[in-house]
Amino acid sequence: MTPQPTAGPDGAVETVFRMEFPRVVAAVARIVRDVGIAEELAQDAVVAALERWPRDGVPDNPGAWLTATARHRAVDLVRRRETYARKLAGIGRDQATATAPSEEPADPDDIDDDLLRLVFTACHPVLSAEARTALTLRLLGGLTTAEIARAFLVPETTVAQRIVRAKRTLARKNVAFEVPYGPDRDARLGSVLDVIYLIFNEGYAATAGDDWLRPALCEDALRLARVLSGLMPKEPEVHGLTALLEFQASRTAARTGPDGEPVLLADQNRSRWNRMLIARGATALARADAVASGPPGPYVLQAAIAACHAHAYRYEETDWHRIAALYGLLAARTPSPVVELNRAVAVSMADGPEAALPLVDALSTEPALRDYHLLPSVRGDLLSRLGRTKEAREEFTRAADLAGNTREREMLRRRAEGAGR
Repeated sequence: MTPQPTAGPDGAVETVFRMEFPRVVAAVARIVRDVGIAEELAQDAVVAALERWPRDGVPDNPGAWLTATARHRAVDLVRRRETYARKLAGIGRDQATATAPSEEPADPDDIDDDLLRLVFTACHPVLSAEARTALTLRLLGGLTTAEIARAFLVPETTVAQRIVRAKRTLARKNVAFEVPYGPDRDARLGSVLDVIYLIFNEGYAATAGDDWLRPALCEDALRLARVLSGLMPKEPEVHGLTALLEFQASRTAARTGPDGEPVLLADQNRSRWNRMLIARGATALARADAVASGPPGPYVLQAAIAACHAHAYRYEETDWHRIAALYGLLAARTPSPVVELNRAVAVSMADGPEAALPLVDALSTEPALRDYHLLPSVRGDLLSRLGRTKEAREEFTRAADLAGNTREREMLRRRAEGAGR
C-alpha cells in the first residue's frame, strides 16, 4: 500500500505524508508523550504544507519540513499547557530546533530511537490484539482508516473505534513512550513481532472474504519487519521474523491459480517463487544466527522451516525429516496445538501417513482446534493417502463447513469430491 508519487504540490504533500508519517508522529510523540495528540499535530503539519507549498514551492527536504513544522506546533502546545510546565526543561533541545520549520534532517539516531518508541507503544500489551493491529497499521504503516477496514473486511466505523479506544487506553494507563529494557523487553518485543506476523498472515491466507491472498497486507508487514530489523540489529528474533516473512512472501505469485483459487504447496510452480526474496530471507536468517547467544527462538525456528521449503527446487526434494525435527524443537519452545498439527504434517511426509494419523487424532479433543478447519483438512489428507476414501470425504466436507474464506472453502469441497480419485 505504498503511495505512488503524484505530480504537483498537493500530490507531493500526500506522497511525503504517507512515506514520512511514522517518523513525524514518532518525533512529535517524544515531545507530547501522547500518540493521539502526536497524530493530530502531524496532520496539522500537512494542512500547513497544503497552504504553503503551492505558494512557496515544495522544499528540498519535504519530510524534514513536515517533521519540523509538527515539532514546532508540539512545543507551542506544551508551552500553552501549564500541566506540561515541568516537561519544558527536558525539551530545550527540541525548542531550539523547532522554533521555525527547517529543511535540515534530524539526527538519524534520534529518528530511529523515536520510531522504536512508537513501535513499542503501538504494540503495548495493554491493548487488545485487534487494537494493536489497527493502531500499528495507522501509525507505522501510514494506512488510512478506510484502507485498514478494507484490508480486514470490517466496517470503517469499527476500525475507527478501535483506534480511538487504543489511544485513550494508552493515555489512561499512562503508558510511557519508551523502549523497554530488562525483563520486560522480551515480553514486549514478542507482542510487537506477533502484531507484524498477524498482519502478514491475514494477507497471506485471509481468514474471511472472497480473496485468499491480500498482497498489500503482506507488503505492509514485510516493510514493518525490515524497518524493525534496522532498528534492532542485535535481536535474533527480529531477524528471524523478517527471514520468515521474506521466505513466505517469495511464494506469493505461485499460491493462486488463474482464477484466484488456492494452489497447494505440492502443486506450486516453484520457478515462480521470487529468488530475490529467498536470498533476502537467507541473509536475515544468517543475521539471526550471528547475533544469537542462546537457543533459537520461535520465529528463528519457523524461518528455518521456511528455508527448507525455499531451498528445495522441487517438492520431492524437501527435507521433511529436518522440518519434522525443527517442529519438534518449536513445540518444545512454544507448546501449541497448531504447532503439533504442523509437526504431524511433516511427520506424514517424512515417515508416512500411518505414523502421523495418531498424532492428529490426539489433537481432536483440543478446545483451541474445535473450530479450526485445518484439523479436519489435514486428517482428510492423511485418510485419503491411506485409501480410506469415505472418511476422507467426510473430513474435507467438515473442513469446508468450518472455513471462513470463500476460496479455501471451494478448494476443500473440490478435495471432498475428488477424494479417492
